[in-house]
Amino acid sequence: MTSSFTGRSFLKLLDFSRDEILYLIDLSAKFKALKRNGVLHRYLTGKNIVLIFEKTSTRTRCAFEVAASDLGMGSTYLAPGSSQLGNKESVADTARVLGSMYDGIEYRGFAQSIVDELAKYAECPVFNGLTDEFHPTQMIADMLTVQECFPEGFAGLKLAFFGDARNNVANSLMVVSAKLGIDYVACGPSERMPDESLVETCRAIAEQNGCTITLTDDVSEAATDANIIYTDIWLSMGEDESLWKARIDELCPYRVTSDIMEMTAADSIFMHCLPSFHNTDTAIGAKIAKEFGIDELEVTDEVFESTSSVVFQEAENRLHSIKAIMYATLSTEDPISNEEI
Repeated sequence: MTSSFTGRSFLKLLDFSRDEILYLIDLSAKFKALKRNGVLHRYLTGKNIVLIFEKTSTRTRCAFEVAASDLGMGSTYLAPGSSQLGNKESVADTARVLGSMYDGIEYRGFAQSIVDELAKYAECPVFNGLTDEFHPTQMIADMLTVQECFPEGFAGLKLAFFGDARNNVANSLMVVSAKLGIDYVACGPSERMPDESLVETCRAIAEQNGCTITLTDDVSEAATDANIIYTDIWLSMGEDESLWKARIDELCPYRVTSDIMEMTAADSIFMHCLPSFHNTDTAIGAKIAKEFGIDELEVTDEVFESTSSVVFQEAENRLHSIKAIMYATLSTEDPISNEEI
């Protein structure tokens, strides 16, 4: 299926079919096997990518840089404020300049319209490393993790997201769940539910794939018999610290606790895209504890460190999924054969 991806940008999962998403998940698994078995896979030697980061990152940056290196590519990292994007040079002009020098462009930042415009004007694939609306590379890693935990398939699984259900991760989880036949539940305050038009779009997709989209503020309804519990940080990157108090008060009822996990299916897993404020071992965590008297935010340390938690397996899978996405869009070769693994 590589030829159907070649030259395409990876901006949001709404642009891709169920079969294409499943292909990327399976390709990620193959790259993971190659990496684990020590098999060199420098399939894209001679190509180069540029990584534009308007928001800092650990996993996304490292995954793209290591993936590029493993595939034989060169990579250039542009830190926040180190390029002229949107400042002295328009997005369109930046896209045309970088597109003439690189084989691929990654963007991690703010508005979805920026990565869309980069893709419109760059004569090479553009990869969405995160915007305010969507986080599609995270979803391929997440679904690889789910596939590893539930090898019998996605259909019939229930995924419940707790917290700010209108953020980029929650939006993307709703999309990928609808595409793959997973029952998706968004659990949080009514004012933090996803955009109605996106919900309608996802419900139409879900109907085709035999699954449902549910919005609720009822913790018990969301958690009962769930196979996957997912949460994310409560304060997104770029948001002002003045919002902390109100956000904490608003979302505390939706913290993932052991009581929530006890309501879930027997083989349930806990997922988080990281970073996580599950204790006070970070500067921000300590500051929040000092100012607001709260030691754990979106998930308790007990759940985070439990045997149900697959957060570090999920984090590793960022590398393999990003490698699959870049290989699929930048290669003209046939898919990796099982004999190579």
